[in-house]
Formats: sequence, structure tokens, C-alpha cells
Amino acid sequence: MKPITVLFGISLLPGLAWCQAQPQTESAKAVERCETAVAETVKRMRGPAAQELQFSPTKRNLAPGQDDETSVRGEGRYSSRSNGSYPFTYSCAYNAKAGTTTGVMFRETGSGLAKAEPAWQPDLSLLSPAACEGASAADLKQKFPRVTRIAFDSDSRQLAPAADDLTMLAGQGAVQRAPGMQAEPFTYRCEINARNGQIVSVQTTP
Repeated sequence: MKPITVLFGISLLPGLAWCQAQPQTESAKAVERCETAVAETVKRMRGPAAQELQFSPTKRNLAPGQDDETSVRGEGRYSSRSNGSYPFTYSCAYNAKAGTTTGVMFRETGSGLAKAEPAWQPDLSLLSPAACEGASAADLKQKFPRVTRIAFDSDSRQLAPAADDLTMLAGQGAVQRAPGMQAEPFTYRCEINARNGQIVSVQTTP
């Protein structure tokens, strides 16, 4: 009986170790893809001011979502040679099946931002979430002509400064693409001219 026990130990342990390694690999990929997407977003929106960008591994949080998605949240900072360091928080969703990222967001925090420029204060009287969500719904209807239901999560709305002095309004919702199909999540993003409330662009995913 002892030889049989040894053989089972040899055959099962490598397989067990391989199974345990798989989620770690996907988690590492989710972190890498999301933080790359966040870094590109920061550099695109802040331009030459965003230098020496770093993420904090101890502040990172991963959570599983629907449809092979992993939510990645955390903190980081970028530095400017003339104006100091700027901390920020970020969030992103990584889809393992598609290998893509969606819902990339970052928000500057702390006192570093105040040293560089006045605090960002959009004129909320000119920003209409309903107009943004209406434009997002129209975009989804173009993508899915048989759509039967679109719902927006008002608690997910986020405002942030965008390039060219625009304001970004982003959020999440659920869409039923056709009769009989299950509702699935989506993200939306509007870029708005804060001076007159005009929607400059709208993007929905999927």
C-alpha cells in the first residue's frame, strides 16, 4: 500500500500546484493591463506634467465581477519637476476572455493638486446627467437595434476633468440587447463643454 500512496502523491501535487497558479496569473494580468491603461489615461489628460508615475501595491484591491471581469482599484502618484507630487485613486475593469480593459477612471487627491492649479470646480448648473444618459442610450440603440431595456445606475456617476478644458461624466448601467436576452452591464462616458453644457462626444462599452 505504501507504493500506491507515494504514486498518488507524485501525480496529484503537480496538478494541484498548477490549478492554484492559474488565478494568480490572471490576477497579475488584470493588474498589468489595468495599470497600463490608467497610466495612458493620466498621461493623455495631464500631458508633460505627468512624469514618474507609480502605483502602490499595498493599496491595490481586486474583485471578481460578471462575465470573466475583474475589477481593479488602487492608488498611485505622478510627479512634476516644477510642482511636486500628485496622488490619485483609480479603478478599471479587465475582461479575461476578451483581454481588454473598460471603465478606466482616475481621481486626483491630496494637496499636490492644489500646488499646481486651482481646484477643479465644474459649473454643475450646466451639466445634465440626463442629457449624457440620453446620448448614451442613443449610442447603444445604434449598436443594438433590437434593444428592449436600458437602465442607468445613478450612484455610479463620476465627474472628472478631461482634455481641452472639457468635463467628463461617466457611469454604469445595464442593457438588454434583444427580447429574451439577459441584461448585461455597460459603461458610458460623455465629454461635455462645461461652459455651455454641450455634449462633445459619447462612448459606451459594450
